[in-house]
Amino acid sequence: MIKIKWLALLSVVICTTVVSAQEGVKRGRARDFGLQTGILPTGKWNAITDVPGVKVGHRTLIEGDDVRTGVTAIIPHQGNVFQQKVPAAVYVGNGFGKSIGLSQIEELGTLETPILLTNTLSVPAVADGLLDYMLALPGNETVRSINSVVGETNDGYLNDIRSRNVTREDALQALNAAKSGPVSEGNIGAGTGTRALGFKGGIGTASRVLPPSKGGYTVGVLVQSNFGGVLSINGAPVGRELKNFYMMEKDPYVADGSCMIIIATDAPLSDRNLKRLARRSYLAFGAVGSFSSNGSGDYSIAFSTHPDTFVPYKAPKKPMTPPVLHNDDMSPLFMAVLEATEEAIYNSLFMAEDMKGFKGHIMKALPIPEVLPILKKYGALHQDSLPSASKK
Repeated sequence: MIKIKWLALLSVVICTTVVSAQEGVKRGRARDFGLQTGILPTGKWNAITDVPGVKVGHRTLIEGDDVRTGVTAIIPHQGNVFQQKVPAAVYVGNGFGKSIGLSQIEELGTLETPILLTNTLSVPAVADGLLDYMLALPGNETVRSINSVVGETNDGYLNDIRSRNVTREDALQALNAAKSGPVSEGNIGAGTGTRALGFKGGIGTASRVLPPSKGGYTVGVLVQSNFGGVLSINGAPVGRELKNFYMMEKDPYVADGSCMIIIATDAPLSDRNLKRLARRSYLAFGAVGSFSSNGSGDYSIAFSTHPDTFVPYKAPKKPMTPPVLHNDDMSPLFMAVLEATEEAIYNSLFMAEDMKGFKGHIMKALPIPEVLPILKKYGALHQDSLPSASKK
């Protein structure tokens, strides 16, 4: 078992080294290349983990020629999420998906487990691992019903998805690896085998912080990008300029795929306003060039980590009166989630690397040296912070 793990790790290192040499340019986040989205400042890590209490963990599976998949875990807070549920909501952009646990969030307005992401055919195994994790938590000894929440996208182009290599143990490893601070992006965890907008997709994250006059709240977003369209970056028609987009007659471009958008905030929101927040993330989904094709399962899950809004498992003796923001205070949060979602998708593309996988299929990463001149041409960069490609 130890030998297998070391071989898998070695394959990741070798793959990363080869890709970097082939491109001649080091990968980086969007802001590393002068690409800034929107007007609001980011949090310290520009990640979903900027929201207090949120942790992220990955389990990456790269084995042999055909296995390119994994699991990503998002934990809402450091306590027992079943005993202290968080208000949550789901927005379905296009319902071509196989997620687990969304209907109870819709009905009750709460989230009672971490959110795990994986590939389409591994949802049951990952949900099983999540159940093991939750049932083992102190305080859950007599629990007999848990609403596991698992999202997915289909990585079957680069990954031998039918072999169902992800196990319940992989889910547990992702959960146990979860931590605060910087979040690894690109070809990692549930984003290992994905593709997006004609290029290699993956995991991406970003955050926004409101000014004190607007509450000082943080909104963090993590995406699993795996969808098609016509790539646009800060308004620049990158997909069109690179001649890589859906509906090109000479190229069998695939628009189906899916996208999971996970939104966290420390603002005290009701499940109703969390749904409104989740809905706004879809504006960013369109801004990057997606049109939600027929076979794209596009879901946004939003939750609040404000401790005064937690819902205890056991009903209190007195009616609950959690503090929640007024509708009039939502507009700054709407802007924050739009900006963070858009940048998270960009980060998933900028950080992803070339990937060769199942049946020799190859997915090329976003060609940064070719993209930067396009962004400059259309005024999509902050020129005072633009590094040269040779230095990156």
